[in-house]
Amino acid sequence: MNLGFYIILAAQFLSALADNALLFAAIALLADQNAPSWHTPVLQQFFVVSYILLAPFVGAFADAFPKGRVMFISNNIKLIGCFAMLGGLNPLLAYGIVGLGAAAYSPAKYGILTEYLPPAKLVAANAWIEGATVLAIVLGAVLAGLMLNPALAQSLIPFLPVPADLHIPKFAIVLIIVLYIGAAIANLFIPRIAIDHRLPRRNPFYLLHDFGHSFMLLWRDPLGQVSLAVTTLFWGAGATLRLVVLAWAMLALKFDMQTATQFTAVVAVGIAIGSILAGHFIKLQDSVKVLPTGIIMGFVVISMMFVTSPVIAALLLIVIGALGGFFVVPMNALLQHRGHLLMGAGHSIAVQNFNENLSILALLGLYAMMDHAGWPLNWIIIAFGSFISLSMLAIQLRFRRVIGSVEHV
Repeated sequence: MNLGFYIILAAQFLSALADNALLFAAIALLADQNAPSWHTPVLQQFFVVSYILLAPFVGAFADAFPKGRVMFISNNIKLIGCFAMLGGLNPLLAYGIVGLGAAAYSPAKYGILTEYLPPAKLVAANAWIEGATVLAIVLGAVLAGLMLNPALAQSLIPFLPVPADLHIPKFAIVLIIVLYIGAAIANLFIPRIAIDHRLPRRNPFYLLHDFGHSFMLLWRDPLGQVSLAVTTLFWGAGATLRLVVLAWAMLALKFDMQTATQFTAVVAVGIAIGSILAGHFIKLQDSVKVLPTGIIMGFVVISMMFVTSPVIAALLLIVIGALGGFFVVPMNALLQHRGHLLMGAGHSIAVQNFNENLSILALLGLYAMMDHAGWPLNWIIIAFGSFISLSMLAIQLRFRRVIGSVEHV
């Protein structure tokens, strides 16, 4: 990997670090405003709905301009959302603005890999990106926990140009803004790459038609179909699992909000381990061999309900994360490769984001309804783990029927 790749990696890491810290700061801001508990999953729904609504347009946007510039513009939209949250806009709406920036950022940050690197390096590059993303999740949770610590915040406020009576969650958002500014600076140094798959027309109706064509093309491709199904399931489940672990850590392990926030990062440590193993052992042409790992993951999630020891809980979450990282990294690489060949990197990532965020929206909505209905947490864990295992089993059975006609990627 050359210097240009590491600049891309640094830019993505800083932006992801800010994204993950901001989630917990926004949750704390809702708690500070005495919002009901079911607002927490709804908060993420406001974020992901942008991915769904903008999917027909952000892929074309990412492919029509140098992707480093697209990442810079998108990062600044996230900054606007942070300032709106500081200015008193409802956290749900402000977090939705951040989601607009994230929706535009994603096709560029993943699409640039297929344009900048040869196919032989895609799994390794995705392992690096996934590892950096996981590190951002870990540090984002840890930093959020530190930022939300009243003692630390009160000791820092006198030395920073912020009001002395600034609420702790808003103080955390001020620090997160600094991270987004760092990401924007890194974006300016991303290597410029020749524009790929530029659209002949840019009117909205053509973009909708083009997105529909890309959507069907990727779902009809045998390898695109299985990789898209797996990544869709993984990210929907992963977004929900973070909130389930947060609630579980406070209820079963008796952690406070700050400690539980940091504890969610343990899953990310496991994802990093699984990503490294996948990058080392799995080649692009062997990506589909990791599917049984997802079935096992669902059963391990169910075992959470029997754990009350923090040490055992941490080990269990590492295993869950490792299983997830091991199967999602090869699937991401395979999907990027097929999408780049079929329609262009930005278009394929936009289709991927559309499907993944529909999954996130649906699973978070289901979790919010179960929480609002007063379901015991153990029931939610059983339902969640069973869904993962059964879905992965269905994907594997479907894969066996369609892959017979495919000899190579």
